[in-house]
Amino acid sequence: MDKVAVLFPLPLPEPFDYRAATSLGLQPGMHVIAPIGSRLVRGVVWSVEREHPGAANLKAIEEVLPGSPVPEMSRAFIDWAAKYLVRPPGDLVRMVVRSPEALFPPPTHTVIAPTGEPPPKLTEARKRVMEEAAKEHVSAAELARRAETSSAVVKGLVDCGALTKLEISEDPPFPPPDLSLSGKALSGLQQAAADEMCATVRAGGFHVALLDGVTGSGKTEVYLEAAAEALKLDSTAQVLVLLPEIALTQAAMSRFNARFGVTPVEWHSAIPQKARRRAWREIAAGRARLVVGARSALFLPYPNLKLIVIDEEHDSSYKQEEGVIYQARDLAVARAKLGDCMVILASATPSLETLVNAQSGRYAHVKLPARHGTAELPDVELVDLKIDAPEKGRWLSPKLIKGAAEALLRGEQSLFYMNRRGYAPLTLCKGCGHRMRSPDSDSWLVEHRYSGRLVCHLTGFSMPKPKECPECLAPDSFTSIGPGVERIEEEVRYFFPNARIEIFSSDTTPNGDAVRELVARMETNEIDILIGTQIVAKGHNFPNLTFVGVVDADLGLKGGDLRAGERTYQLVSQVAGRAGRHEKKGRALIQTYAPHEPVMQALLAQDRDAFFAAEIAEREAAGMPPYGRLAAVIVSAPDELLANDAAKLMGEKAPVVEGLDLWGPAPAPLSVIRGMHRRRFLIRANRGVDVSAFLAAWAGRVKLHSAVRVQIDVDPYSFL
Repeated sequence: MDKVAVLFPLPLPEPFDYRAATSLGLQPGMHVIAPIGSRLVRGVVWSVEREHPGAANLKAIEEVLPGSPVPEMSRAFIDWAAKYLVRPPGDLVRMVVRSPEALFPPPTHTVIAPTGEPPPKLTEARKRVMEEAAKEHVSAAELARRAETSSAVVKGLVDCGALTKLEISEDPPFPPPDLSLSGKALSGLQQAAADEMCATVRAGGFHVALLDGVTGSGKTEVYLEAAAEALKLDSTAQVLVLLPEIALTQAAMSRFNARFGVTPVEWHSAIPQKARRRAWREIAAGRARLVVGARSALFLPYPNLKLIVIDEEHDSSYKQEEGVIYQARDLAVARAKLGDCMVILASATPSLETLVNAQSGRYAHVKLPARHGTAELPDVELVDLKIDAPEKGRWLSPKLIKGAAEALLRGEQSLFYMNRRGYAPLTLCKGCGHRMRSPDSDSWLVEHRYSGRLVCHLTGFSMPKPKECPECLAPDSFTSIGPGVERIEEEVRYFFPNARIEIFSSDTTPNGDAVRELVARMETNEIDILIGTQIVAKGHNFPNLTFVGVVDADLGLKGGDLRAGERTYQLVSQVAGRAGRHEKKGRALIQTYAPHEPVMQALLAQDRDAFFAAEIAEREAAGMPPYGRLAAVIVSAPDELLANDAAKLMGEKAPVVEGLDLWGPAPAPLSVIRGMHRRRFLIRANRGVDVSAFLAAWAGRVKLHSAVRVQIDVDPYSFL
């Protein structure tokens, strides 16, 4: 009798022990069903002790499931990530085993196919059936419909041997990449970068390389060559490309398809359940060799992962802020180190953490300092809103209007960038000043004029815009404060009534099909002026887009965020970089009330290195990342007094550690979310301090009320 430890996809601190007959041959990674209390739960075998003397006293494994085992490397990654993130390992297992249906053989359906034998009697109806059957294998009912005859005719042809029934899998294997294809012709700079990447792939083992190229320099084509090299070297190798947004996943597919002759396997939240089941099964079996996905794709059970590419590695979308909180870029490097594989971090504006690692020699630093072909970087100009102010009640300065008008006269496209969805971020009563707020959160409701609703972008709460103020009951008294993309569109339509104008945001393109259709309209010049949120800044390549107007560059500098300057530079420079990516020269105008701020001057000079050098020096002096470590602890409770008491107790129980500073508790900037009152601690530690161990020890000292929730965020990106 064997003793088997099983880890369940539940928030449990460790595996549970069970007994299993040695004849079952259970191995670590296999999927089983075992009892927890009165329930039967699916879990993963974590360890096996053969012929264990105490096994007979344990509960028995109920069933062994047939799916591909979770590889050893994935199990090691789960154990490491659970300790690093201070999470129960069961929470990480749940992220790996994301499609329980994939553990079973795929469902099949019956189709009809010709056998090659002619029917003994060929009537007109039979002739039509045979002709349709030769075109495509479909079900008997569908074949009869296409041949405009009865199902009895089809059955008669099957009975006489002219047709046969075939069982077809609903989840067939994905076609493999065609490695005989060659990529696009590369420039000298691109070829040198690709050669360096491919040489590192051939060397094998753990390596991290920063592919640092200006916008439009062709980074994608370079890392695709490295991906092709990894796939050629090992017939079982798998390559994962992470992209920060689902929209970008859709936009990139054509480029991957052109290089490898097949569409990569997709993994992100928008794929349907059937596609998820198929993808998980093929990835776990090692048959899916090229995978493109969002951050969660990192946790899939790859048997032989040889290369991870993180495109737009600086993007904050790689940080998961709910559930299991993690930074996918950092975990990808850890996964690669455990699995002895290569990581490519690609960006035009790398994160400070990555840049410091490259400058110190921990990462290879591969540069693409020029745009591909004849394209040049756009001219950049700051618009001081204190001098060149918009008309009263408007948000676009005369310079922005003139820039778009000139582009329109030349038959070229313009982009207005405003990183705020909806019509206006704040709705208040002109009579009493009442502000419309989410009922269970400390956040304002955003007006969406197209839908006539007020929406909380934090929780998803939505309500029709009231006809009267709930405070003073004044009718039609609400006014909109500040601009969102809908309000900018209204203004652009006023100045350009005959232009073809569209909005590009998550509201207007809620799925991949909508993104593809809008991008196609931009590429074929069916849109004159595009108004977009940050979704438009990432990886899109519009050949005829020559003018970019940034409506509010100061927006990201508000709020005291550690990375505010870094993020503003990254995002605004990425937006500006959408202009002039082909033969036509581009121009970008950036509206700001703070033109003398270092980040604005760096954008004007397009001097990334000088700006980041100053940011790095400030971080080093303050002991902030990447020269120190940060963590956050959020204590939340349904009652304000309970939240205060719990936070006070947490503070009293905190261990004292040399080289570690603990600040708080204090009310979080968003002090109420979904009815939970939030109190925040911030931890800063020197690089040598094990912050994860500190957090685990601290959490273990405190016993809190069952209604209190404690959220641990290692390396926080949000300070709300």
